[in-house]
Amino acid sequence: MKLSIQNIIPIIKAKWFGNDDTAVIDFISIDSRSLQNDRNTLFFAISGPNHDGHVYIEELINKGVAHFVVNQIPKGIEDKANFLIVGNTLEALQKLATFYRSQFEFPVIGITGSNGKTIIKEWLNFLLSPDYNIIRSPKSYNSQVGVPLSILGINEKHNLGIFEAGISLPHEMEKLQKIIQPTIGILSNIGSAHDEGFATVAEKIKEKLKLFVSVNVLIMNKNKTICAFVNPKTKLFCWCSDDKSADVYITKKKIGEVTELQVTYREDTFLVTIPFLDQASVENAIHCMMLLLYFGYSHKIIQTRMVQLYPVEMRLKVKNGINNSTIIDDSYSSDFQSLKIALDFLENQKQHKKKTIILSDIFQSGLSNEDLYSQVSQLIISNKISRVIGIGETISQFKNKFINSTTFNNVSGFTQAFDTLNFENETILIKGARNFHFEEIVSLLEEKTHETVLEINLNAISHNLNFYKSKLKPKTKMMVMVKAFGYGNGGFEIANLLEHHKVDYLGVAFADEGISLKNAGITVPIMVLNPEATSFAAIIQYHLEPEIYSIKGLKAFLKIAAQKNLKRFPIHIKIDTGMHRLGFEEENLEDLIQILKGNETVQIKSILSHMATSDDLKHDDFSKSQIALFEKLSSKLQNELNVKPIRHILNTSGITNYGDSQYDMVRLGIGLYGISNDAEEQKELEIVGTLKSVISQIRTIDTGESVGYGRKFIAAETTKIATIPIGYADGISRAWGHGVGYVTINNKQAKIVGSVCMDMLMVNVTNIECKEGSTVIIFGENPTVNFMAKQLNTISYEILTSISQRVKRVFFRE
Repeated sequence: MKLSIQNIIPIIKAKWFGNDDTAVIDFISIDSRSLQNDRNTLFFAISGPNHDGHVYIEELINKGVAHFVVNQIPKGIEDKANFLIVGNTLEALQKLATFYRSQFEFPVIGITGSNGKTIIKEWLNFLLSPDYNIIRSPKSYNSQVGVPLSILGINEKHNLGIFEAGISLPHEMEKLQKIIQPTIGILSNIGSAHDEGFATVAEKIKEKLKLFVSVNVLIMNKNKTICAFVNPKTKLFCWCSDDKSADVYITKKKIGEVTELQVTYREDTFLVTIPFLDQASVENAIHCMMLLLYFGYSHKIIQTRMVQLYPVEMRLKVKNGINNSTIIDDSYSSDFQSLKIALDFLENQKQHKKKTIILSDIFQSGLSNEDLYSQVSQLIISNKISRVIGIGETISQFKNKFINSTTFNNVSGFTQAFDTLNFENETILIKGARNFHFEEIVSLLEEKTHETVLEINLNAISHNLNFYKSKLKPKTKMMVMVKAFGYGNGGFEIANLLEHHKVDYLGVAFADEGISLKNAGITVPIMVLNPEATSFAAIIQYHLEPEIYSIKGLKAFLKIAAQKNLKRFPIHIKIDTGMHRLGFEEENLEDLIQILKGNETVQIKSILSHMATSDDLKHDDFSKSQIALFEKLSSKLQNELNVKPIRHILNTSGITNYGDSQYDMVRLGIGLYGISNDAEEQKELEIVGTLKSVISQIRTIDTGESVGYGRKFIAAETTKIATIPIGYADGISRAWGHGVGYVTINNKQAKIVGSVCMDMLMVNVTNIECKEGSTVIIFGENPTVNFMAKQLNTISYEILTSISQRVKRVFFRE
């Protein structure tokens, strides 16, 4: 897109404040981290209940960004950039996208529903791409922010649009309808997702249908309940499996690993094969087929293309690679818009200075190849990519546009040269169109571990952080605990995300955890909560900040600090207010004061204590007595030493239950990872970690036969048993066996039978449709970590931190 500032001002009804309104904008941004931000970027400082883009403006100005859409100009930078002042920056972004969409008249498909939107969009892109130049929502950009950003990617060469719209609250869809302006509608299904935002199912259906108020046709599964809410003037093109009056009548039959559809349309009946068995995938595929029928495709083309549908991977995944490398796996799509997103994600991974991209030919850009690869080259330069490996005949022709590039016509050529490419100590973005089969490259580069993985949702981390931030007073700082390998979820990746969100401190248990984060490039101050005297020298060397909790420890640290001629090195004083674990007690305070009075070697950065029962209001009196004692002792230290350090006592449960005692800072721990002791609060949090495995083998045993060590399970009838490669060496408690626990396979509970072994466990899948290689959920949404902890009479912390380091962590962003 190219729009002048002069044109944008009236579109978004902005007040101009600056010295250059002649600039031409070619990039719209809401992400301060993007290296694509430059002099021609217009940055929208989006403000929400839990975040504020305005805090990043000065940082962006220092990086060269000159144009901002703001609610107000932050103090001190009024003359440093050009500002477009509006009442609401999100609404301004939506107004700009609405105007921009109105400049194009090609057909636009709008998709909504509770589930399947992204899959339908990606499959339609695959099915229609041989015949159209398509612009579509990248990834799952279907929100109030994602939709306008998707629309702003349109260019004059596109001749078909496919956009998805997702809502969670009333009155959101009418905004998205104005932006997308769909001419063709697809309603996937109405399920339970986001039910909490609507008073009734009827309210949600009405809201969803607002997307289709002006469409030429609406494609949907014929359903009496939903049809009752459809505007009678809307033309429907419906399918059904139990009502022959539908426009298209379909019967389904499972044959081996595929589903065969018998399709009756008008006077014709023909067969279509879908390479899926599950109901959701089959329904999503039928919606796509309906669009092909509406567009007039022949039966032969429909049959040929539908059988080629494939599982859709909607997430960027971070994996450990060979030779100390990190892989970002985006190996199933290659288009210009999603490349921008992937490069931004790559910039967020800062374990390695060296950055490599393995990139296939790019399709459906709407640009000539010359323009396309020139723009790709600029993207790669702005993202400071060290090496480009291109795969495909087209990208190979434009090799000269890339610095330090190697190209191959196909994956086979890459594979043959693999040993000469020397991958080590780098971050590798793998970005390829599906037909290039880049999963073969991922397999070559991925560190070889067993098939059990802990998937970490970085979007959920951000959501949970913002949820707790919303509980804080404006000036309350936040420390986030990333000790114990981020409560089992992974250290650096989470710390890196927290650094972006501008948390004030990170907390680790031991010095080596902090050193690891510093070596990985984390710059946020890091407090070491349980420092050992032997680690003091390393703490000083790596600019960590120790918690001091005893006279002995204080003297040991002061001795080393004096030897190193330190001045005002930051330390944190821990007070024991009743936890009786670590900390100075009241009778120690005079000695502490005498030692520190007049000492210039160290600086008391904070005074803290720890609550023992903040999660249990039965002990409310005790908790309040801790807070009162903390107030008394910390005030005494402040007054006697004439200092004004940060004070903090609240942990996750304390933030919720004792919000009046936030002092200067709070410490967020398990809540960040989606775990709360409060049932109502738990509903507000998102699941962060999902532990997954696969079925290694399935066998059928007869009545009287046993499973596992000690014959703890004896079959009472013919039973189908699945073996899963995860056991107590991976962190699954043996107490979770013997029918106590279960796993989830194809949305059904499979009870664990017999004993949990060191490296595997066995489950009963007699009534579950599955096969060897099927995905198994150990914990996540079902069962939850909280449920497991309750059944095992333990706490969620133990479940999470018990997951072995041999279980591969895969980080993803939706």
